[in-house]
Amino acid sequence: MIKNSLKERRIGPVEQKILLLLGTGLVLSLTRNPFKYFRIVKSASREWEKINRRSLQEAIKGLYRSKLIGGKENEDGTISLTLSEKGKTRLLRYRLDQMEIKKPSRWDGLWRMVIFDIPEDLKRGRDALAAKLKKLGFHPMQKSVFIYPYECRDEIDFIIEVFDLRSYVRFVVAKETDIDLDLKTKFKMS
Repeated sequence: MIKNSLKERRIGPVEQKILLLLGTGLVLSLTRNPFKYFRIVKSASREWEKINRRSLQEAIKGLYRSKLIGGKENEDGTISLTLSEKGKTRLLRYRLDQMEIKKPSRWDGLWRMVIFDIPEDLKRGRDALAAKLKKLGFHPMQKSVFIYPYECRDEIDFIIEVFDLRSYVRFVVAKETDIDLDLKTKFKMS
């Protein structure tokens, strides 16, 4: 998946909004009649009101050309837009960018470690994984070992799937480390 990202065109903020709305299960119905068109768009979400008509049309054309969305003409002359399988895969990355790990009010005393050994031919995926772990607040113990004090298995599984690195990454839960005091200081824990 990471190798293909070099060939993918960049997607702007309007196109991202369209993908995210379609990803929530919303089917956009559009009509050729501009008056009906804006009535439908306005009813979908307040976010649409912030997008001007021309930007919306260009974004939809771009997504359609990129095969990230599909369209079907309805009997009443409207067009329903849906997310394609390729679009669903692309949407995962936007959700990845918005990911946060919720911190509980009380630490359970366990450390979560992400350990990986990713081959050089998957360097982009390796670098992306390390960058995402840092962004989420993980502490690098070594180049390929990161630690975090709170439950995050679901988030890590999601990241591993998005970057297609399942066979190279391990998740370990540890009761203690030889640097607990230092880690507690780094994570601002008492």
